[in-house]
Amino acid sequence: MISLTVNHQRHEVDVPDEMPLLWVLRDEIGLKGTKFGCGIAQCGACTVHIDGEPTRACVTPVGSIGAKAVTTVEGLGDTPMGKAVQAAWMHLDVPQCGYCQAGQMMAASGLLRSTPKPSDAEIDDAMRGNFCRCATYTRIRAAIKTAAGINASDNREV
Repeated sequence: MISLTVNHQRHEVDVPDEMPLLWVLRDEIGLKGTKFGCGIAQCGACTVHIDGEPTRACVTPVGSIGAKAVTTVEGLGDTPMGKAVQAAWMHLDVPQCGYCQAGQMMAASGLLRSTPKPSDAEIDDAMRGNFCRCATYTRIRAAIKTAAGINASDNREV
């Protein structure tokens, strides 16, 4: 039996230690926001936070979590930064198909936690490896800037 904290709630799951966190979240706990993309940590669709750090859930064994806190897209709005990211995504109508957007928002909120006013280069670096088949990258960057209080067109604070 493995005990873990997800979105501030304690869960007990009877799964093997090596089971990927992604499948525990989706199949055992019932949180479907975190998506399966590639299964090899290359696309970012499965990004969650472990103790505040963006992490690929598809390759993270649940047994490695221990006492660390897991946050999924369902719990993202529990923080002011998460709320700001979600509001910016909705305001700018970022998603098209939406499949990758949970991972995109988790990566973006991780960036803004560590770098509250990121430059374009910092955004590009932090978001590298989070793929969007619909190519909404321009809107993703604008939403990150909006959430950070930066004018998306000229980097001025608003």
